Amino acid sequence: MYDLVPAFPQTQTSRPPMLTIEHWVGNTPLVRLQRLTRHLPHSIEIHAKLEWFNAGGSIKARPALNIIRQAEANGLLHSGKTLLDATSGNMGIAYATFAAARGYRVQLCIPENASPERIKLLRALGAELVLTDPLEGSDGAIEKARELVAANPDRYFYADQYNNPNNWQAHYVSTGPEIWRQTNGHITHFVGGLGTSGTLMGTGRYLRTQKPSVQIVSLQPDLPYHGLEGLKHMPTAIVPGIYDPSLADENIGVSTEAALHITRRLAREEGLFTGISAGAAVCGALQVARELAMQGLPATIVTILPDAGYKYLSDRFWSE
Repeated sequence: MYDLVPAFPQTQTSRPPMLTIEHWVGNTPLVRLQRLTRHLPHSIEIHAKLEWFNAGGSIKARPALNIIRQAEANGLLHSGKTLLDATSGNMGIAYATFAAARGYRVQLCIPENASPERIKLLRALGAELVLTDPLEGSDGAIEKARELVAANPDRYFYADQYNNPNNWQAHYVSTGPEIWRQTNGHITHFVGGLGTSGTLMGTGRYLRTQKPSVQIVSLQPDLPYHGLEGLKHMPTAIVPGIYDPSLADENIGVSTEAALHITRRLAREEGLFTGISAGAAVCGALQVARELAMQGLPATIVTILPDAGYKYLSDRFWSE
């Protein structure tokens, strides 16, 4: 596993350590939502973890770096191999970021309808892209990656984020402990979206070791065809091998329209310029909060804002 961000020495005479981009993974801020929650009782708090503070600009920096480091340690990734995986965007950007810094080639299968900003950023980082059928979503990208590695297994290290346990384990050793410390152990509910499911699996498992009563809430699109990039509608998708549906106490379906509405409100009312999956996450957290308010129960709810909105600026919903 990887180390969390080290502190600079406190003595003025000491030289600062030689830091690399990899040191800026983890220890992201946790902020309390204020205006979106003003209709709730004061005893109910919603806190959001700002994951665009990671190197690479999203929460995917955590699993990407862990997957790369573990593959190196096991001799699976070296200068003679190309890192290959399927991605909807953010994981690919994280792979490309750290691979560029470490000198690896990267090939990514990504749906053709991924935002133009993501495609340009991946190419700027030097990734080779294989664009897949937009109607098949992330599942089509997964099938293409499997086809490529089957045809030429010696060429690739297939990172396989959907089935690689180093995905969820990254959150077990970083995201979960950070949330526990940042809430001083007061967290009562953790709400996380389902894509690879790594964030929910790793964070939820860690929180359960610290506080068995913590409620784990998963959320996913409410329909098979949706506009929530990075999230999966599990009943109709290729289910990730790392996903354990028994971990969550509750599962919430979120509509694309509701997620877009909250994404706009996060920017205009909280000053949080986020991606669409962050809007979906806050939708879920608000739903949980409303249910608890009706029961008269206090709560400290934490959710994840996976990335910022810069990679979605071409989407029309910002001006609608």
